[in-house]
Amino acid sequence: MLEFKEPEIADKAWVDPLLKISDYMGCAYSFGNLYTWRASFTTRIARHGDVLFVKNNDAHNQFAFPAGRVENLSECIELMQQNAAKHSVPLVIRGVTAEQKALLEAAVPNSFTYASDRDWFDYVYNTSDLINLAGKKYHGKRNHIAKFNREFPNWSYEALSQENLDDCRAMLKEWYAQASPEDKGLQSEEAAINDALESYEALDFKGAIIRVDGKPVAFTMGERLNSNTFCIHFEKALSAFPGSYPMINREFCEHELAEYQYVNREEDIGIEGLRKAKLSYYPAILLEKFRAVDVNA
Repeated sequence: MLEFKEPEIADKAWVDPLLKISDYMGCAYSFGNLYTWRASFTTRIARHGDVLFVKNNDAHNQFAFPAGRVENLSECIELMQQNAAKHSVPLVIRGVTAEQKALLEAAVPNSFTYASDRDWFDYVYNTSDLINLAGKKYHGKRNHIAKFNREFPNWSYEALSQENLDDCRAMLKEWYAQASPEDKGLQSEEAAINDALESYEALDFKGAIIRVDGKPVAFTMGERLNSNTFCIHFEKALSAFPGSYPMINREFCEHELAEYQYVNREEDIGIEGLRKAKLSYYPAILLEKFRAVDVNA
């Protein structure tokens, strides 16, 4: 029987090694995401041997594909089925990649139906593309950065550290003060970012901040996702400083992420403007994900 608990910072010590074994590309397989969004998604984790189980402990009781040393996938599925039955719901596995789908079919053929979940596809980019912005397709991005340089010549770049996290908090308050207070999604996001800032060093995050005349106008942060990919979890820029989004994106990749082959900038969750923005950077991989539902429940 799986014993689930809410993620705590101390769990990073055992969760990270199991995630490293799997080396998954999906952004959900990072301790930072599990921890900072734990309240919004009622995230719960459990360990069984060297396998990590993750689920949302809400009415839908949805699981992630198991991570770690998954040597007996059919046994893992049975454990998840038992937990789902305990809550009187069918087993649902979210965020299943094409590779994981193939593993499910090999372990338990014809046991699941699959539906592509476009709103939750990950946008994965070549780091070199985000640094160089080369070619005609990135002409607009280069123009935005050039305009930022012209309008705000006294800008500066800093790596995030304990010394400037309060500046991020101050900027965050300004950003959300301009947003819709009724948007519950933004409220959840603000709580997640504040959790990330509060535990920045413990989470082993890496980030950066851009200032104009000393004022913080943009910041970004994330963590190593797998052996060749960095995941950007949060990025904010003030609308009064146009061009600050492409600027923080390029500068952070150039200064901090050159060692990585890919940058995962996560999903668009069905938000039209966010989808357009993410597509405008031309992802090298649009990581398809499926929702798998147990047909035997």
